[in-house]
Amino acid sequence: MGRRIVQHLLDHQFAVRIASRHPERGKHVFPDTTPALESVRAHIGEDASINAAVTDAYGVVNAISLYVERDNQTFHSVHVEAAERVAKHSRDSGAERLVHVSGIGADAASPSPYIRSRGNGENAVHAAFPGATLVRPAVMFGPDDRFLMPLIGLLRKFPVFPMFGLGQTTLQPSYVEDVGEAIARAFDTARAETVYELAGPHTYSYRDLLQTVSNHFDFTALWFLCHSRSGRPLLSLPSSCLNLLLLETRSNSCELTMLLLPRAPDSRH
Repeated sequence: MGRRIVQHLLDHQFAVRIASRHPERGKHVFPDTTPALESVRAHIGEDASINAAVTDAYGVVNAISLYVERDNQTFHSVHVEAAERVAKHSRDSGAERLVHVSGIGADAASPSPYIRSRGNGENAVHAAFPGATLVRPAVMFGPDDRFLMPLIGLLRKFPVFPMFGLGQTTLQPSYVEDVGEAIARAFDTARAETVYELAGPHTYSYRDLLQTVSNHFDFTALWFLCHSRSGRPLLSLPSSCLNLLLLETRSNSCELTMLLLPRAPDSRH
C-alpha cells in the first residue's frame, strides 16, 4: 500500500520523503526524475533513525504493518511499540499531522493477538500524539495485495477449497488506490477527522466472494467444511489472509514503510 500512498500524495502536490529499511527499492518503483521525492534509510526499532527521518516534516504517515510474526518481529513490537515510537518522535519534531494506518475491527480487548495489537497500537498513538488521525481500511484488494491474490492462487491450484467461518463472514473490501487517495485527502483538508473507516461499496459473504472470484476466472474448485477430530481445520488460509479476514470480522510477511511529508509550503498551513 505504501507506494500507492506516495503516488497519491505526489498527485496532490506534496513533496514526499520515504523512510524505510531498504530505500533503494523505491528506485524500482519511482523514477529518479521525480524531484519531489526523497528516500532515506530508517528502522522502526531505532529512535535516532526515526528522529532523523521525521525532522522538519509537516506530517507523517505510519503505514507499518505485520501480518506474520517472525523472530523478534511480533504484532506487539510492530503495531504497538513501533507505532508509539513513530508518534512520539513525530510530536517532538513538531509535525502538524500524523496519520496512523490501522484496520477496521481493531480492538484492544480482542482475544486475537493481531487484532488486539491493532487496538493497543491505536491507543498508544493517541496517547503520544493526541491529534493523530486513525485510518482504518477494510481488507484491501489490488494487484499485489495480501488477501485476494493469495486466495486466487489457492483457488487456481487446488480442486477443493476449505470454507472459512461457514462462508457467512461478511466482508466489504476496499480498493487500495481509494485508500491511498483518502489518506492524501486527509492531508489536503484544513481539518482532518480523528478516525476514518474506509470500506468499499459492496458487501460480500465469504462464500459470495469466493463465488465471484471463481466465476471471474472460470475456476471450478469445490468448497467444503472439513475439520479434524481435534476440531482444527485440515486446511487453513495463509496467516496473512487469515489475520486480515479476522480483523474484518470484528466490524503488506512484514512491510516496514514510513511515509513522511517534508514541511509544506505556507499555503498548506
